[in-house]
Amino acid sequence: MMLDDGVERAETKRVNRKIAWRLLPLLCLLMFVSYFDRISLSYAGPAGMNEDLGLTATTFGFAAGIFFFGYILLEVPSNLALRRFGARTWLARIIVSWGIVQVLTAFAPNDISLYILRFLLGVAEAGFAPGVIFYLTLWFSQEFRGRAITRFLFSVTIASVLGAPISNFLIGVGDASTPFGLTGWRFLILAVGVPAIILGVITWFYLDKGPAEAKWLTAAEKADIERRIMSDTSTHSLGDMGVGKIFRSGRIWLLGLCYFSFIYGTYALTFFLPTLVVGFQARFDVEYSPLQISLITAVPFLCGGVAQLLFGRLVDRRGHAGFHIAVAAVIGLIGGVAASFATDPLVLILCLSLMAFGITGGGSTTLVLVAKLHTGASAATSIALVNTIGITAGFFGPYFTGWLQDLTGNPNAGFVLISVLLVASALIAFTIDLRLTRRRDLDLSGVPLEVAPASGKRVGR
Repeated sequence: MMLDDGVERAETKRVNRKIAWRLLPLLCLLMFVSYFDRISLSYAGPAGMNEDLGLTATTFGFAAGIFFFGYILLEVPSNLALRRFGARTWLARIIVSWGIVQVLTAFAPNDISLYILRFLLGVAEAGFAPGVIFYLTLWFSQEFRGRAITRFLFSVTIASVLGAPISNFLIGVGDASTPFGLTGWRFLILAVGVPAIILGVITWFYLDKGPAEAKWLTAAEKADIERRIMSDTSTHSLGDMGVGKIFRSGRIWLLGLCYFSFIYGTYALTFFLPTLVVGFQARFDVEYSPLQISLITAVPFLCGGVAQLLFGRLVDRRGHAGFHIAVAAVIGLIGGVAASFATDPLVLILCLSLMAFGITGGGSTTLVLVAKLHTGASAATSIALVNTIGITAGFFGPYFTGWLQDLTGNPNAGFVLISVLLVASALIAFTIDLRLTRRRDLDLSGVPLEVAPASGKRVGR
């Protein structure tokens, strides 16, 4: 019997690896391009775009932030459409659409057109990341789902690390040779938009709607995937509650707040870390070359990427995603508080790396937990809703961090607010984990899920 169990586990791992090698390379590349397209404006602005289009610091911030308004507007509807029309059709539509808008942005003649195009970019890209996460739940059962999702999200870390050198190279090419008559910043935006269109077409031919349509899987492998996912649905998830109940679920809104905290910290770190590193030179009486600044800035992001992969593996092996989210929040909290008191550049970078480790690992694990909770339309809605709540931090993170710095005159003031949010996230995640554990224990003991024997109160809602 033990041998049979061992053979079954080995077969499950083999099938999961086969699926991962088939799907994840393309999906990770798509996420890389998506995030690169999103942040390209931050490199284009100081490279001549602000001057050419007459943007002030305020209007540049508006152009960057208006992307999120379009993104938030259609996030949940887009994920529901993906479930209805299928991943191949809907993801291909999203990718080609954002590629076309990005290419058009390279030819923006003035600030108004830039605002409109950035808003449309958010509309076009809405639903991509949560749509892919929902798509992965159709292929991977609980024992590998965390790793699949965190490996997909790891692409954001790679884009953050490689964003500066790639962007600077493309800007240099544009300024040197003005291909198609485009200056450096315009060529950058064009060059990162074209791959999206090409990859969208590839997606249409490459992805399958689900395991049942995959010709590269055997009948036995398809049956194994269906059996394991159905088993997960009955023993681990809360099932398909319906779209309306998801919007009324306090648990989902709390997880959205939890995710907001991590994304807030991520965006604050992303936008202000380069400024902090440059400020080291005056604050600590040191001097760095541009290459050194780039390398120092990359260290925290790399630590965050390691955390994504590590927490994904831990959650798959040990369960208790909520507990691991709480642990990540505490780690980020320790790093943020320590950074506020650091008086040495090396110590400050170590503290920021610890902070990045916690907030990046916690953010990805929050999405893993949401993806494990529900099935069907509930899964599509809950993933999109949590992501929507979290993504609003893309605006609030940089804005409030900058406001606190201006108010206090302390470049580390924003870390205090981030620390408060992380405390709340740790408490939320740990409480949710306790309730879910209690619900599972009741389920395994045969006690009805709705009523606890001692009090008659509802459980797990």
